[in-house]
Amino acid sequence: MNRTRVKKLALAGLLTALAVAGSLFQFPVLGSQCAPVQHMVNLICAVFLGPGYGVGVAFSASLIRNLMALGSPLAFPGSMCGALVCALMYRGTRKLLPTCAAEVAGTGILGGLAAWPVAILVMGKSAGTIAFYAYIVPFLISTVAGSVMAGAVLFALERAGALGRMRTALST
Repeated sequence: MNRTRVKKLALAGLLTALAVAGSLFQFPVLGSQCAPVQHMVNLICAVFLGPGYGVGVAFSASLIRNLMALGSPLAFPGSMCGALVCALMYRGTRKLLPTCAAEVAGTGILGGLAAWPVAILVMGKSAGTIAFYAYIVPFLISTVAGSVMAGAVLFALERAGALGRMRTALST
């Protein structure tokens, strides 16, 4: 394996651990557990690692959280949709504000919509007891909180000129 892949894999492992540990900081909203640290990790992955690693980190963190009883199957669609959409946005624009907005849209809207069939098929929720859009609001609340946290860190790094140096160090 070359050095760049090792660095990216190591960072992906650290971010997975951060997302799992950060899931201890969660709060309930309308029957869903909101874990904003996962969304912060999604944005950091988007900037430093790209879509493949971002989705891998989101999946791994969701799997570990579920195995440790720190999350529910709803963690998969929310985190993975958000990770993919925001990483693709960053790849296309290299701008932080649209990337933060893409995380909110990817997790809050796409992930919220994808959570509905997961709730019915995997968790056994009755279609009559949950609305089609029931997960959009809690997912939006969670992802906005995480996006604000990540945005503050990433904008500070960008303003200091460290973001570009960090990205360069990761790719060499």
